[in-house]
Amino acid sequence: MIRGRLAPSPTGALHLGNARTFLLAWLSLRRQGGRVVLRIEDLDGPRVKPESLAGVIEDLRWLGLDWDEGPDVGGPWGAYLQTQRLPLYEETLARLRRANLVYPCVCTRGDVQRAASAPHPGEEGPRYPGTCRDRFASLEEAAAASGRTPAWRFRVPAGPLEFRDGFQGSVAIDVDSQVGDFVVWKGSGTPAYQLAVVADDVAMEITEVVRGDDLLSSTPRQRLIYEALGHAPPATWHVPLVVGPDGLRLAKRHGDTRIAAFRAQGVSAERLVGLLAAWSGLRPAGGECRPDELVADFDWSRIPRERIVWQGIL
Repeated sequence: MIRGRLAPSPTGALHLGNARTFLLAWLSLRRQGGRVVLRIEDLDGPRVKPESLAGVIEDLRWLGLDWDEGPDVGGPWGAYLQTQRLPLYEETLARLRRANLVYPCVCTRGDVQRAASAPHPGEEGPRYPGTCRDRFASLEEAAAASGRTPAWRFRVPAGPLEFRDGFQGSVAIDVDSQVGDFVVWKGSGTPAYQLAVVADDVAMEITEVVRGDDLLSSTPRQRLIYEALGHAPPATWHVPLVVGPDGLRLAKRHGDTRIAAFRAQGVSAERLVGLLAAWSGLRPAGGECRPDELVADFDWSRIPRERIVWQGIL
């Protein structure tokens, strides 16, 4: 059974960029007769806005997307909110600890930045130099020596990791040289994104992941965790983002691109889906349609390779 997921994070409202990626994920699954899982990734602490959850579900349904499992419909692999799945993440961390694939780390962000020989481009921050890799014999020793609650880092092997992405083709990323050992469990006592998403995809038997190309660099880290847990990773498609005229991902500086805002202005769901379909090479510009009208002739070869630039005009 082909299984994929829509995995919004309720840190804000659904916007055009999110909606386009979710539409492609949904179309790919429905074209193959697969099952769609709605999973809410709400572990991002203070950034999570409780009111956003209902809004995201409402916007997705208004656009015409549906799912077979989720927080509002149930299913055999629930709960479908990550904050209700903490025992699974704790057991996953325990498995990594038993295999000696993680170690306690008491370095702060400032420690890592000071240890870096050069600034690291992008959003990842500087490469972790491995300061705590062989420093402590136990979690208790790390806590006693530092007075801090340790995080847990994954031991990254040297050399590039190669994989094939359904959209990007052959990819090789050297996690060790670019990122170093990465955090899988935060000092605050909560799982990091990389561990939680792998644990969930394994437990929910996800076979296909469609997401924005800004997450391509996360894939090799997640593949390392899959390998450590003895599971084959899902097939991935990393699709171009929708960006503003400045080339940056959609944000408030590009105007109000929230689905809820277009709804309030009286824009129809068919018009918005028509726009997303045109961006995706599935329909001519200026048309209107529903998602279910796009399923029969959906094909990944039709999706444009370049990022979509939002000019503020429907």
